[in-house]
Amino acid sequence: MGRILAFVYGALSYLVFFVTFLYAIGFVGNFVVPKSIDSGPAAATLTRALVLNILLLSIFAIQHSVMARPAFKRWWTRLVPPPVERSTYVLLASLALILLFWQWRSMTGVIWEVDNTVGQYVLWAVFFLGWAIVLLSTFLINHFDLFGLRQVYLYQQGQEYTALTFKETFIYKIVRHPIMLGFIIAFWSTPKMTTGHLLFAAVTTVYILVAIQLEERDIVSIHGMAYEDYRKRVSMLLPIPKKW
Repeated sequence: MGRILAFVYGALSYLVFFVTFLYAIGFVGNFVVPKSIDSGPAAATLTRALVLNILLLSIFAIQHSVMARPAFKRWWTRLVPPPVERSTYVLLASLALILLFWQWRSMTGVIWEVDNTVGQYVLWAVFFLGWAIVLLSTFLINHFDLFGLRQVYLYQQGQEYTALTFKETFIYKIVRHPIMLGFIIAFWSTPKMTTGHLLFAAVTTVYILVAIQLEERDIVSIHGMAYEDYRKRVSMLLPIPKKW
């Protein structure tokens, strides 16, 4: 019964993530969803909106980074069964994003706006390309392991979990962090950049650059020289060949 419950919990956590991911596309792009980055309520003052929005972004960043560290996982799995550890991480990250979507305060001052129709279509194409890169990259490294489904499935089947091996596949041969690159592309590609959108894009970009450093430190501790060699050959975010 415990194995079935773990699988159901993992599946529901994944469902929450996937709906949140789809909502994020509409939230950043200002379409379809009932509340987006520019359509939500405004705070009484610009300062209040700035403080609240930075706080919301910080909640996500802290949760997302702290819970991903190996030391935290070793402590956390004393309380949470290892098979559902990843699902719990994914669920809490999704809830942090849902809180951000719910409480975000719009800051609608226009920083730039592209009026040319062709330019708008190009930016929208790049916007969706960014999200496509994110989703494709998760499948290249095992989408279902990344979001906890593989762990609960193996547990439900009575099989021991085995960690994924390090490998270079497709886009990972030209950039080390295509998921993060996709997010940056999606967040900055808009025909109308408002103050709130600029804040969101700037803070998340800074967070991504910091998070990559933490993540790579952990990866090196696991994969050693194989990843060190990879870092020497492949650029972090920009698909520019490195010189030997």
